[in-house]
Amino acid sequence: MSSYDSDKAWFPSSWWNSAVALQTIGDYMQRTGDRRYLVQLDNTFEKDKGAFPGGVLSGDPLLGNFTSRAIDDSEWWGLTWLQAYDLTGNRKYLDMAVTIANYVHGYWDTSTCGGGVWWNAERTYKNAVTNGLWIRLTAELHNRIDGDRVWLERSREAWSWFAGSGMINASGLVNDGLTDTCSNNGQNVWSYNEGLAIGAGLELWRATRDPHILATVRQLADAAIGADGLVVDGVLTERCDALDQTCDDNAKQFKGIFMRYWTDLADTTHDPRYAAFLDQQAEAIWAKDRDAAGRLGTRWSGASSDDHPNVFDWRTQASALSALIGDVPAWMPRESLAATMSPAQPVIMPAASGASSIAIDLGVSATGFFPLHALASIDVPAGWDVTPRATQLRLQPHGNAFPVSGTIPLKVTVPSLATDGHHRVTASVMAAGLHFSTQADVLVAHTIDFDTGTVDESPWLWDADHSQSNGVQNRFADGSAHFTYRFPFPSDTTSAHLTLTIDAEYLVQASSDGQHWTTVLQECQPVTDGSNKADQTIDLTPYLGTGADGSKPVYLKVSDAFPDDGWGGRVYHVRANIIE
Repeated sequence: MSSYDSDKAWFPSSWWNSAVALQTIGDYMQRTGDRRYLVQLDNTFEKDKGAFPGGVLSGDPLLGNFTSRAIDDSEWWGLTWLQAYDLTGNRKYLDMAVTIANYVHGYWDTSTCGGGVWWNAERTYKNAVTNGLWIRLTAELHNRIDGDRVWLERSREAWSWFAGSGMINASGLVNDGLTDTCSNNGQNVWSYNEGLAIGAGLELWRATRDPHILATVRQLADAAIGADGLVVDGVLTERCDALDQTCDDNAKQFKGIFMRYWTDLADTTHDPRYAAFLDQQAEAIWAKDRDAAGRLGTRWSGASSDDHPNVFDWRTQASALSALIGDVPAWMPRESLAATMSPAQPVIMPAASGASSIAIDLGVSATGFFPLHALASIDVPAGWDVTPRATQLRLQPHGNAFPVSGTIPLKVTVPSLATDGHHRVTASVMAAGLHFSTQADVLVAHTIDFDTGTVDESPWLWDADHSQSNGVQNRFADGSAHFTYRFPFPSDTTSAHLTLTIDAEYLVQASSDGQHWTTVLQECQPVTDGSNKADQTIDLTPYLGTGADGSKPVYLKVSDAFPDDGWGGRVYHVRANIIE
C-alpha cells in the first residue's frame, strides 16, 4: 500500500493490475479481519468511477463505471467491487458490479466460435482470461443476488462453452486463446489462465453443486501441479521467470492470481494436497524471495541474474503476497508476534578514521487478548557493536485483528575497516511461547556505483514516490512522481561529485536535509525520445549535510521538468567521486 497513489486512487501506471492489487488487499482484510484499508478501497471507487481520457489511468479511454475497450480489464474491476460488497455490505459496490457485467455481456457472441466473450471492443480475439473472468463474475453475482436466475444461466452457458472450446488442451492445461478458425492457438499456458479456470468452476459449483464441474476443477488443478504443469522444483513458475527472460508488468501478477483461486480450492475441497502446495509456495517465498525490507520478488525461487535480475515492485509484491495470505489459517490464531527493522536496508559509508554509527528502529507488533512482555536480543557481525543488545517491551493487544506495536531504538556501531558488502543485523523477539526474527540488511560501501532498476539501487533510494522502473538501467519520474537518493557520505568527506547517466525531461535537485532543495540540473527543452542521454556531473560539495549519525548526507531528487508532457527524468547509472 506504500505504492498506492491516493490522489489518482490507483497503483501508478497499471489499470487492471491496480484492480488485482486491490483484490489482494481485500483478500488480506477478509482473511485476517483487519479492515484498515477500506478507506483506500472506497477512495478508488469514488474517484475513478467516471470517464477518463486515454493515458490518465489506462492507455485506453475509460468509458465510466470502470469499463473500457479492454473487456477483461472491466471484468477485473467487477470482481474488485464484488469483494468490496462482501467486505462492507454496501449496495453501491454490488450495483457497480452489475453495471460492469451488463456492459461485458454485450460482448458475448454466439455468431463466432459458438459463444464466448470477446477480449476487446474490436472483437478480434476470444481468449481464456476474458471468459474465465466472465464465468467467475456471473457466478459471484448469482451467489449474492437473491432469487437470481439470469446471471446463473449466463454463467452455466459460459462454463459449458469454455469447457468445450478447445482452450483446455489434452494435458488439462489452459492455453491462451483461440485462433480465427476457433481452435486452440497453442499459445503459452499462463498461470493466471489456469487459476481463473479453477476459480470460475469453484464459484459456479457453489451456485449449482454440480459434481461434474468440481471434477473438472480438480482435473485442472492436478494438471497445473503435475509433471508437465507449472511447477519447477516445487515452486510455481511462469515461463518468463526463466533466467534469460524478464516478465513484463502484466505477467508479474499472474502467479498471484493463480494462488488467489488456489486458496479458494484448498478452502473449498479441504484436500490436503492442495493445502500442502499452497504452504509450499508460501514457504518458498518467505525463505527465498523476501528481502530484509519485506519486499517480495517476481521469481518465487529467488533466482536472479545480472541481465535479468529478480524484480521487486508493487505488482510482484501483490502477487507473492497472495500466497502468504492464502497460507494464513482460515481460523485466526488467538495471538501473534511480529517484528521489523527500519530502515531495513540502511547504507553506511564508514569514515577513514574512527567508527561510524547508524540508527535502526526495531518495531515489535502483537495481536491477542492478554498483555505480552517481549524480550528482544540483537546480533551484529563480529567487530561491530549495538546498543542495547537485549531489552524488553510491554505490549497490550486488543484482539487478534488489530495489531498494537512499540519501538525499540538501536544504535549500531560499524568499524572503519568493515568490508564492503551486505551485513546482517538480526533481532530475535520472544514472548509467551511466540518467536519472531527480523533482519536489517546493512550495506557497507566506500564507493557509489550502481545501475538503476536493480537490487543494487534499492539501498540508496530514500523516497521512490511512485517512480517507475522497467528493468535494468531505467528509473524514471513522470508528472508529479519523483525519486530521491540519500548518499550518507563519510564524516571526513571534503568534496563529492556525482555523475548521472540521464535523459528525457529531467529536473534534478540537491539538499542537505531532504527538505530544502536547490536545482542543480535541468533539461529546458521537451525531450521524450532519449536523444539527450548523457553523463552529467554534479558538484555535491556545497550540499554536504550533518547527519545524526555523524555522516554528511546529501539528498538528490529527480523529477519531471515538464510534468504535462511525457516522461520526466530517466536515470540509467549513478557513480560518485569522493575525497576524504
